[in-house]
Amino acid sequence: MATRKAARTPAKSKSAKKPASTRTAARRRLAPAKTSRGLSAAEIAIGLDHGDVSALVALIRTAGGSPIGAYRDPLGSRPLVLATLPLAQVQPTPFQRDLSPTHTTRLAQKIDEARAFLDPLIVVQGHDGRFWTPNGRHRLAAAKVLGLKQISVLISPDEALAYRILALNTEKAHNLKDRSLEVIRMARTLAKREPRSKETDFADQFEAAELITLGVVYESTPRFAGGAYSSLLRKVDRFADRTLAASLREREGYADRLLGIDTEVKKIIASLQERGFKSPYLRNYVVARLNPVRFIKQKPGDKRPAMPIGQALTRMTAAAKSFKLESVSNSDLAWVAVGAGASE
Repeated sequence: MATRKAARTPAKSKSAKKPASTRTAARRRLAPAKTSRGLSAAEIAIGLDHGDVSALVALIRTAGGSPIGAYRDPLGSRPLVLATLPLAQVQPTPFQRDLSPTHTTRLAQKIDEARAFLDPLIVVQGHDGRFWTPNGRHRLAAAKVLGLKQISVLISPDEALAYRILALNTEKAHNLKDRSLEVIRMARTLAKREPRSKETDFADQFEAAELITLGVVYESTPRFAGGAYSSLLRKVDRFADRTLAASLREREGYADRLLGIDTEVKKIIASLQERGFKSPYLRNYVVARLNPVRFIKQKPGDKRPAMPIGQALTRMTAAAKSFKLESVSNSDLAWVAVGAGASE
């Protein structure tokens, strides 16, 4: 009996409930707001001839589409028009992720099986009068595969909505490369359109400063292992209080330095592999060893960098050139593997 009780003990500890404080905190985060906000039902519906949407409705008809109804968004009060448009009249924003033929084919198949296109594209009226979709590239391509004449859309006359791409894109999960490329494409477009604007003006649209730097890297090196360096960049990369064009030029320098560091990392990895180290976590391990801010703790949302990015890259480069291969052990790699598993 004593043996049975001992065997049951680990199982009981695995199923132990979370502390009351943790459960309470989780409920508090999901608690509904104490006060209501937004428009009432009487304030939402507007006619197609309303002054806020009449010009847009006329444009839809001219394009060969069919306006269905108009309303004000219950949260932000912005006017929106539900309509259909000919496929040829809708284009993806130029800074979106690259199209995935595999995902498009699978999406077209599922839409066809459902016999309904239930998820309208979010569309904005561009400054040139064209219709852009910031979040529907794959659905638009799937509609073309299916040969649809018209596609259902939700149109906003506010072109700025197109630059909320990271928040709006819900049809295919973003990975680090996708997000970074979308951000750098947005940044380059905005730098030309608004040359006097500062990088900090677009912090909400870009979400994280390191995505711009990584985007520059991915432009020239699509197979760059950005995930290994994201921990470093999150701590040292911040939005610049200078014009976007000037900041991009500086970030191109940072990107070159990152690629230089990665070249040294590849040399270290090759040498370690020659010594018999075959772990899939070699790159993460080496980069972590070179990271000069790995032990510096920061609070979420801390606007101050743990170290200026230029200084961090300089120290990292020096560490890579002086890396001691004999200091690496299999036990170190085992700890990296545990850390990687915990973060997944």
